[in-house]
Amino acid sequence: MRRTTGTRLGKGLGALIATATAAVGLATTPAAATPAAATPATATPAAPAASGQTVQPGQTCTTADLGKRHPIIKSTEVAPTITHFKGWYVTQGSTGYQNVTTSTQTTIAVSVGLNGEIKGDFAVEALGTVGAMLGLNVQVNYSSTSSESTSVSWNFNDPGYYGVYKGTKKVTGTYGSLNCNRVQQGDGSWALKWIEGPDSGSYTTYTTLEEGAVRCEDKVPANSIMRKAQGLLDCETPARAGHAPGPVASADATAARNTAAKNTAEDTAKDTAGKAATAQTSAPATRAALNCQPDVYRIHVPGKPLNWSAPLLANDGIRLRESNWTSAHLDNWRLCNVTERNGVIEASLWNWGNGGCATIPAGIANQDQAYLTTAPCGEDDLQRFYIYRDVPGSSKIGLQNKYTGSMLGHDRYANGELIRQYSSGRQDGTGTYDLVKV
Repeated sequence: MRRTTGTRLGKGLGALIATATAAVGLATTPAAATPAAATPATATPAAPAASGQTVQPGQTCTTADLGKRHPIIKSTEVAPTITHFKGWYVTQGSTGYQNVTTSTQTTIAVSVGLNGEIKGDFAVEALGTVGAMLGLNVQVNYSSTSSESTSVSWNFNDPGYYGVYKGTKKVTGTYGSLNCNRVQQGDGSWALKWIEGPDSGSYTTYTTLEEGAVRCEDKVPANSIMRKAQGLLDCETPARAGHAPGPVASADATAARNTAAKNTAEDTAKDTAGKAATAQTSAPATRAALNCQPDVYRIHVPGKPLNWSAPLLANDGIRLRESNWTSAHLDNWRLCNVTERNGVIEASLWNWGNGGCATIPAGIANQDQAYLTTAPCGEDDLQRFYIYRDVPGSSKIGLQNKYTGSMLGHDRYANGELIRQYSSGRQDGTGTYDLVKV
């Protein structure tokens, strides 16, 4: 970020097999172990922005990419924002260094989509891409500008009425998801390409914090942080000759702070209402009936015997198991309420064995590596999945949860391993599965 004159920089904070599910099996299912709590990914420390978008729409991808995704930035907006401010009067005898305690003006927190904390690779990549596009060093780990009063030490060379401030450039916008899917070409052949998938969301971040002091008469660059601070001074009021040195109330700053507080309260209320609605997904609205396609499938690890097996116990998750006489249809799935848009399937995954639908548990839906389980089928985006397909003739797929945007995969190939969500998918290709008709 360009250094602003007169300020000091602070430290930077198959159609799918577009059919449907399961086959026949007998017997009883062994008791399943309670799933380990989802382990949040470690927050990535702040770093300079990456050098541009590495994946572009229309580029070719491979079967191993079906279970992956990358962000595409759709819009950006940069706005100078004052986080802390204090009006300050300096007399002829009070020039020099002074320590000014400023008041919070507004607070900015880094977020991407559902995540108020940056815990997944997708969010980090998205913010890194934003920084590269704008040429700004934005925050890519979870951080927030201080909501507490904070001091600014400044050398006042001349007497006058100053606005002492801390500020930053608030960066907001929207993103989309680039996913690997089959695309029919002009000659009628098929190829795997990166396409813009259905998932999208918004982000907020900010640049390095800057602090300084500015007077009404100072000439400062338009649309700068300093100019934003200058706008909080009551410059239209009469000169303050004779005013005692020290703090001066600013009606403009107070009005702006009240507006920011009101907007924050409204956003918080909306977020709380959204979380409350999400929390109710443990008992989703009942469907009159699922419109399931007749075919039955197993969801296999390609070329290997283990496949998705639904839990028999409510507090367990969907795990990799080998089908045998004890499977009791828990490894049999049907696709229900199927729709298709721009070549991407959306469906609910109904399990023949326990009668539930695959879902991410509502209480941990915002966590990377949250496990997949089943619940009573209902009207719930946590139970809806986008399915990305290989070219016709291949049954390989990738799956993405509609609500969270995360891709499904497993950490290691092992009997009993939980199926989990990963914000960017499994980069080793273990998010690609085989939808095998039974």
